[in-house]
Amino acid sequence: MRPGMWCLFSFTGFIYTCGGTLKGRNGSIESPGFPYGYPNGANCTWVIVGEEGSRIQLIFLSFAIEEEYDFLSLYDGHPHPANFRTRLTGFQAPPPVTSTGNVFSLRLTSDFAVSAHGFKLNYEELHSTSCGNPGVPPKAVLNGGGRFAVGDRVHYSCVPGYVLDGHATLTCITNAANTAVWDFPAPLCRAEDTCGGTVRGGSGVVTSPGYPGNYGNQADCTWILLAEPGDTISVIFTDFQTEEKYDYLEVEGSEPPTIW
Repeated sequence: MRPGMWCLFSFTGFIYTCGGTLKGRNGSIESPGFPYGYPNGANCTWVIVGEEGSRIQLIFLSFAIEEEYDFLSLYDGHPHPANFRTRLTGFQAPPPVTSTGNVFSLRLTSDFAVSAHGFKLNYEELHSTSCGNPGVPPKAVLNGGGRFAVGDRVHYSCVPGYVLDGHATLTCITNAANTAVWDFPAPLCRAEDTCGGTVRGGSGVVTSPGYPGNYGNQADCTWILLAEPGDTISVIFTDFQTEEKYDYLEVEGSEPPTIW
């Protein structure tokens, strides 16, 4: 018979920072637990306060909120119903958002079931002569920049395989309220309306026709991915949404087909 063992132990949980009042010309905000997931039942409010006469711009670096169940609500001012601006949800980072005054509020709410990675954003003060960053949509390339002041121009283009939808050139102008604004919203880059084909090479990208817009009805597209003899092919989905139970993507290889 041996003496056995004796020990002390304790459990340590995560300590979440949830909300608060933020002041200063710039900073960042992360959802509690980012990037490992915010807690269920969250109700966090951040209030960003800038100098008098300034505006606040939010630039989202990462965004993953359980779609249609958890939300990030924005308030153009203090978090009162009369100041409600918009409600964000889903898995695509929103474009930059700018307040009309020197106070911008955010409220994260989640249900008591599934959560997601959460969000991370930068914020900064804008003065009357600055339009702020217009943002870079997915698959777009932004040329120009600097201070984004009145009179500055930026130019957009798309990576190969995508076409520009919107104005390629934006100019920072002064509106009727004597505030600097972009003359047009940032354009989108949509996938060329190609349906299927053969893709060769060490790596590549395949998108449905019209992505990130909707694909057409009655689509029947087949893509063939070819690798060098002896190599294997790995398919990694970065975004996926088809009509459930009616539209399908079937993947075939040396193994039995898989249907999503």
